[in-house]
Amino acid sequence: MIDRISSNPWLLGGAFLASGALGAGLFAAAQAMAPGAGIGGDRAKIETVVRAYILEHPEILPEAMQRLQVKEAAAQQKASNDALKGHPEVVKPYAGAWGGNPNGDVTIVAFMDYNCGYCRASLPTLAQVIAKDPGIRIVYREYPVLGEESTEAARWALAAADQNKFKPFHDALYAGDNFDVAAGKAGLNIGTARAALQSPRVSGEIAANRKIGYDLRLGGTPGFVIGKSVYHGAMDYASFVRAIAAARAGK
Repeated sequence: MIDRISSNPWLLGGAFLASGALGAGLFAAAQAMAPGAGIGGDRAKIETVVRAYILEHPEILPEAMQRLQVKEAAAQQKASNDALKGHPEVVKPYAGAWGGNPNGDVTIVAFMDYNCGYCRASLPTLAQVIAKDPGIRIVYREYPVLGEESTEAARWALAAADQNKFKPFHDALYAGDNFDVAAGKAGLNIGTARAALQSPRVSGEIAANRKIGYDLRLGGTPGFVIGKSVYHGAMDYASFVRAIAAARAGK
């Protein structure tokens, strides 16, 4: 839980809020334990009671923080899923930016950044999902959140999608090739691709993806939409299988 929260700014912020809630709860408990020490009462007496209780029961701190973190994560998950209802367009790919079965019964929407190591590490798992489940379609949404180089890479990928060369370009870029080499491997018309990089169509797609990602509370990459749920961070194969089953069940 701690590792997952530290990799996600939204969850990390929730953890700090949870810390404040814990402190407020202890203070309220101390007021109940120290009669007459309410608002305007003996603050020193309250602090003494709180300190003594914590020293006597230090194990409550990690336990309480863990419960509060779980509660905050659940609240964020609900907010993300609720926001998803307002973005039915999320499952519609940009041009050729998709993979798997075009008529699949479950769509995995992948929000990714080419500078994201966790995104790169997710590629074999996504390939495994497609290989083992013929009913899966993947929609790739360019979500550059790690600087200007990420944005430039996203522009090139969308230009490749316009030429129906997205997947080979996508794979080459994640393999470490620069834009020109990846474009050559994918068989892009370089002149057409360069002309598309600053086009309103490409710029508008990136802006739209950032807006969707913000609404879904995707503070980092990767992020996934499967069925009615938003998933934050990298997922292993078993997690994808569970999410796909839930989507098929209409959950």
